Amino acid sequence: MNKILLKDILNIDSTNNVVKIKFNQNNGYDDPIELYKTNPDEINNQWFLWRKKRRYFNVGDLAICLVALKKDYWLLTTIKRITKELGVLEGVNYEGEELAEFKKFYGRTIIKYHKARPQCYYWNTIKDEVEINQILPTTYDGEDFPGYDKVNLTYQQLETIIKNNKKDWVNALKSQKAVYLLTDTDTGKLYVGSATSDNGMLLSRWTDYILNGHGGNEGLKELVKEKGFEHIKKYFTYSIIENYNAKVDDSIILEREYWWMNVLKSRSCGYNRNGSK
Repeated sequence: MNKILLKDILNIDSTNNVVKIKFNQNNGYDDPIELYKTNPDEINNQWFLWRKKRRYFNVGDLAICLVALKKDYWLLTTIKRITKELGVLEGVNYEGEELAEFKKFYGRTIIKYHKARPQCYYWNTIKDEVEINQILPTTYDGEDFPGYDKVNLTYQQLETIIKNNKKDWVNALKSQKAVYLLTDTDTGKLYVGSATSDNGMLLSRWTDYILNGHGGNEGLKELVKEKGFEHIKKYFTYSIIENYNAKVDDSIILEREYWWMNVLKSRSCGYNRNGSK
């Protein structure tokens, strides 16, 4: 089957225009696709038009912005003509006008391309390899709920789901009781928690962590005090160990919570404290 390439739908004139394509991916702290879901302008301006020592664009260039979804898959978020260079290093160095004729593809076109090390390429050098994977019916708003046994979210991903009120996730979490796991990927320490009718079910419980990082747990309060909320945002992940429907008695969930605390040694080697939530 013949591949459908990005150039087939964009039909950009690269004879009379210098066209470049910039790939934006995780910088070790922020995941750009999570930022895009909550604030597209932050990606399409601050990330896309940022300059380090290397000059990515010149005035008059057409610039294509792609954002990493997962390995070798990217989302088209904007195409701009560069109108001004600001002479800024380590900051937003360009101004640009978005090309309105391609607006229907922004945020909806997922492409497949195996990128080597450079972040920015001349369009003509790779345009025959940039393949369309799919065109979404609406603007990309994150991965669909994968099932309780496959939930493993970063802080940014969970924050985006809650702030955007992503319906499939919200519906899946709001009426569930659960034993869940918080993992500090920097230290390897764990926190085992439970969501019951007493503390508002899973969605409510995880919303607490997004608001303050600790959700009232003494061990996590100590961590936030010592290393700051930014440590939580950068290193914590959220997963489900066991899930239960709303009719299951809270005592069963609490019994399983303590079982997993003992199995995972999250009190002696992690962030759980006796009598904590």
